[in-house]
Amino acid sequence: MTVFIDGHACGYELQRLTQMFFPGEKVAVEQGAPPEDFAGNFLHARYREGLLEAVSRLGDGSPRALRAEAPAGGTSGLEHRFGVLAYTLLSEGTGVRPPWGVLTGIRPVKLFAARMEEGMDEAALRCHFMDERLVSGEKFSLAVETAAVERELLSRSTPDSFSLYVSVPFCPTRCAYCSFVSHSVEQAAKLIPDYVDRLCGELAATGEIARELGLRLRTVYFGGGTPTTLTADQLSRVMDAVAAHFDVASAWEYTVEAGRPDTVTEDKLRAIKAGGGRRVSINPQTLSDGVLAEIGRRHTSARFFEAFELARKVGFDCINADLIAGLPTDTPEGFRASVDGVLALAPENVTVHTLTVKRASRLSFGEARAELALVDGMVGYARRAAAAAGQRPYYLYRQNGTLANLENVGYSLPGREGLYNVYIMDETHTILAVGAGASTKLRHPVTGEIERVYNYKYPYEYLSRFDEVLRRKKRVREFYLE
Repeated sequence: MTVFIDGHACGYELQRLTQMFFPGEKVAVEQGAPPEDFAGNFLHARYREGLLEAVSRLGDGSPRALRAEAPAGGTSGLEHRFGVLAYTLLSEGTGVRPPWGVLTGIRPVKLFAARMEEGMDEAALRCHFMDERLVSGEKFSLAVETAAVERELLSRSTPDSFSLYVSVPFCPTRCAYCSFVSHSVEQAAKLIPDYVDRLCGELAATGEIARELGLRLRTVYFGGGTPTTLTADQLSRVMDAVAAHFDVASAWEYTVEAGRPDTVTEDKLRAIKAGGGRRVSINPQTLSDGVLAEIGRRHTSARFFEAFELARKVGFDCINADLIAGLPTDTPEGFRASVDGVLALAPENVTVHTLTVKRASRLSFGEARAELALVDGMVGYARRAAAAAGQRPYYLYRQNGTLANLENVGYSLPGREGLYNVYIMDETHTILAVGAGASTKLRHPVTGEIERVYNYKYPYEYLSRFDEVLRRKKRVREFYLE
């Protein structure tokens, strides 16, 4: 598929929109009109003298065109109007109707929240998002409900608030769908002792800066990778470093991902509990043993149930479980069984992800369209089942590469939300991040300006260039004092 941009600069937005209709297929962007002998699928978006025209040709069909007058609102208005024209043409031509309409960003709830803060009532919101931006009724309701819950949580953050993210980029094995910076223990075991040493050093340096600036710690989040790849003693060392250099008593939440059930042991859970951890995430992704084998997870569903029970035994009263809709070889029936099985354990949180489609390039377009419908049904079932279990959506985001740009949603019992997830997604306050692959996200307390400070991506880089890691951290102090 090729998008031809003619007389305007809306190529990026139209490329992202078009990608939703052609999952797994490369969508190229070229300037000008399509050549007369162009043989492939195309969308031609043309702007001339106040008139917009979108022309599409798909397969062996004849070209179809839609036109509209140029809107007010500069570039954003032009992108929106072109988006509506393109969405209409591609929906009619493919039979696909992405439920988020022309919204392509990763944080659609922020758009809803902004309009709600402006005072839009429900009727005005429906007109703005459903009529003008073609959002489905189901996604509209999901976004409004999520925005309302988020508002409660965001109000707790103050200009001096910050969260701490601790990266442990190691896993027992690399899952087939994984897009995170993670390394299998088989390949990187020898790096871990030195990595723990450096991580404790970076925590010390970062904690000193936070104290100097008078920042108040609100949430702690150990992610990765799989933090419980570390031994119990290694986990204790890192958590002791957090406690030594940060005011953990001021934190509202302390989460450690124990994402792979095959890394969960009683001594590790007790180490997490003793170190101050109050919330753990134990993630089966699916309860189908066949699907688990297909995606390279070297554990069974039984191992997940054992790990969950063990966390309850140790005393964790806030547990999250992740599931993924659309995993290879999974079925709607299998996914429903996974959702029901997890909810039967009464976890405080369930997070439902939509698979980022990397394998779709192996599918024909017709197969991809069929899969889209199946995955959308899985996601819808999860929402209904969570609601029936008393859980409400509290954060939502999307990733590039998911079928129809579907969403990832965190559900929670009221009052048991994962606060870190909300704060990082909304960019409410500063996230100080340590470890390989970690990205510090600074939010200025006065201006609201966002700036990122990146650590080296891979553990061997992090170890060999640790002096530079510490040098970059000095930017945190400079940012707040400017």
